[in-house]
Amino acid sequence: MAIYVALGANQAAQYRGKTVTPAETFLLAVERLQQFGVDVLKTSNLWQSPAWPDPDAQPPYINAVIAVETKLDPHALLALLKKTEAAFGRVAAKRNAPRPLDLDILDYHGQVINYDGRTMRKGETLTLPHPRMLSRPFVLMPLAEIAPNWREPVIMRAITGWAARLALEDVAPMKRLGALLVPSTK
Repeated sequence: MAIYVALGANQAAQYRGKTVTPAETFLLAVERLQQFGVDVLKTSNLWQSPAWPDPDAQPPYINAVIAVETKLDPHALLALLKKTEAAFGRVAAKRNAPRPLDLDILDYHGQVINYDGRTMRKGETLTLPHPRMLSRPFVLMPLAEIAPNWREPVIMRAITGWAARLALEDVAPMKRLGALLVPSTK
């Protein structure tokens, strides 16, 4: 079982003096992760989804999921993801604010860490599986592309079962944009 990481962005990023699109940001961020020992095994297509909670208030999001392998433990990987977000201009802001890059560990080899249903336990920085991933089509659809046999590790429901529970009004606006072409390190 791999480690799955979600990528999301709805703003251009500033990286090494250049303005880059969300799709370019993903490629550069993955390249940076590879430099720190994160091997990319698979990549989903890019998906577009409306911003939430108000699609008219900000640009749509571009999302993807990658399957990776690393010797970093879950907390060290999370720290690397947060440093990578910062390298692309992400600053702490209110929840659901526009962002140039968002990186989340969805699943780390099926480990369950600080999991309490759909919320993070108070004072914790890492919860696995990701506590809100199962209600998000912009996570489940790209994850299903690269891990069609994935099962949520707490109750062992298949990804197809979770996807079937999504509301049609949340799934209908999703658009598959095309491949995220990341060179594999394996």
